[in-house]
Amino acid sequence: METLTAAAPAGSFFPSFLLLACGTLVAALLGCAHRLGLFYQLMHKVDKASIQHGGENVAAVLRAHGVRFLFTLVGGHISPILVACEKLGIRVVDTRHEVTAVFAADAVARLTGTVGVAAVTAGPGLTNTVTAVKNAQIAQSPVLLLGGAASTLLQNRGALQAIDQMALFRPLCKFCASVRRVRDIVPTLRAAMVAAQSGTPGPVFVELPVDVLYPYFIVQKEMVPAKPPKGLVARMVTWYLENHLANLFAGAWEPRPEGPLPLDIPQASPQQVQRCVEILSRAKRPLVVLGSQALLPPTPADRLRTAVETLGIPCFLGGMARGLLGRNHPLHIRQNRSAALKKADVVLLAGIVCDFRLSYGRVLSRSSKIIIVNRNRKEMLMNSDMFWKPQEAVQGDVGSFVVTLAEGLKGQTWASDWAEELRQADRQKEQTFREKALTPVGQHLNPVRVLQLVEEILPDNTILVVDGGDFVGTAAHLVQPRGPLRWLDPGAFGTLGVGAGFALGAKLCRPDAEVWCLFGDGAFGYSLIEFDTFVRHKIPVIALVGNDAGWTQISREQVPCLGSNVACGLAYTDYHKAAMGLGAQGLLLSREKDQVVEVLRDAQQQCRDGHPVVVNILIGRTDFRDGSIAV
Repeated sequence: METLTAAAPAGSFFPSFLLLACGTLVAALLGCAHRLGLFYQLMHKVDKASIQHGGENVAAVLRAHGVRFLFTLVGGHISPILVACEKLGIRVVDTRHEVTAVFAADAVARLTGTVGVAAVTAGPGLTNTVTAVKNAQIAQSPVLLLGGAASTLLQNRGALQAIDQMALFRPLCKFCASVRRVRDIVPTLRAAMVAAQSGTPGPVFVELPVDVLYPYFIVQKEMVPAKPPKGLVARMVTWYLENHLANLFAGAWEPRPEGPLPLDIPQASPQQVQRCVEILSRAKRPLVVLGSQALLPPTPADRLRTAVETLGIPCFLGGMARGLLGRNHPLHIRQNRSAALKKADVVLLAGIVCDFRLSYGRVLSRSSKIIIVNRNRKEMLMNSDMFWKPQEAVQGDVGSFVVTLAEGLKGQTWASDWAEELRQADRQKEQTFREKALTPVGQHLNPVRVLQLVEEILPDNTILVVDGGDFVGTAAHLVQPRGPLRWLDPGAFGTLGVGAGFALGAKLCRPDAEVWCLFGDGAFGYSLIEFDTFVRHKIPVIALVGNDAGWTQISREQVPCLGSNVACGLAYTDYHKAAMGLGAQGLLLSREKDQVVEVLRDAQQQCRDGHPVVVNILIGRTDFRDGSIAV
């Protein structure tokens, strides 16, 4: 009996194994069917007669999010997007280089507080955008880059312009996705748009393979053999291709929500704000440094300005915060920031980080109480383990924080002698520049004097775009933005070549504004060809090229340190004539034609008449320019 009883379990092993094997096989088949999209196709049919295409889905989402402009350089991979956007009233603006398209989208994002959008073709079209995408990442600009790609079946098979684009953009973007089916276009783009604006804003990338953008009948013609298959293998391959095609288009045109999703914007807690109120209320020499994050939505610029004026604390303005208080506001201190930071007993860093622009935090006094507020905790605490320590570190939206802080400190006043001390330092620096403007130069024009005259004639509706090194470094001290969101520079990445793209986006966003671009002659080389774009799209801007025939900001340090000017020399090129060859207006300013104001007025009038203008300003090389750009 014991033997029979012991043998019973062994006899039941085979049925159990068979059951397990059958279950595994069924699970594998169900998984395979799911991967092939067979279950989805049972519930969602393919409209084979439809002439709709995925580009229409893309355009619908962009329109639902308030996108007004799409910047591009055309390519066959993305043609359906461009055509659909045009039909829906989104203005399609094509540039002469893909990097300009992304710079233009960046400018739109900064000036409107919405997502700027660019679309470029696969492979080299996308690789050409890398610098601009990285610049947007560091500047924290919400930019959506749409990239074409080889068809889903031909990726990793040597197709034209097919590379691993996702690997390229993952380190640069907050959100990266590759759309694999037409029905996924809408939800993917909505997710990308909300990711670009939530938390710390930044660029996002969506890859759109060519077979999810074109109509069914075109994709079918390219994907499925026209002749009936012969043989078992051929029939299996044809079935696989037909099923892949069906899965691409199943449920493609079913209605889906297209509008914006709620944003996730961090906010300071009431307890944090109250602690900051208490710290500032005891200050004798408080100082505020405002950066670009302060101008992000949801706080309007005029409300932020009112809050800063209510605080009544002297402040430095950097990045997109330049111009917040207009010109010559008594609270706005423009010069000698490092010295002021050393003297302050409480410093509020609002949207500013302790990177190279603040000497990694070394400009802050160890005896000062530091309050820092930023949406990004990692950046907020940068170098705090070495050169500085925050008294209060607040992760939250900067603009909202400043408004709430001002409400908590309403009625608080500070000694007027502190602000007057800082303004006196400003006046001394300005006197130094007035003296420099009178200093003779060896040839051509004194750049300080030229920029002083530019400052005098700029109208109140000017948007300033700056792109360069030495000439722009001087302009940063002398030329003032007339109001908030009227200054565009590359940001902390220090990218050359932003000028044309920024000007393009700025003029489209603010058609009633005068857009003045201040270029160094080295930087202008990147933007010159885009005057063809300005002419074709009837976009009038004014470019002032400070032409000193060299990479002077580099030369000034390279020659004394290393004893050679190699690779730093350029020529006094006739940039105005090159612009005329592209259909723009060109003017020359030199020693022989020294009527600076008259020429600038002429350029202004031609721009108002609808013409893009390049003013080639021949300036002398000098040793007295500062060359530094404030944040």
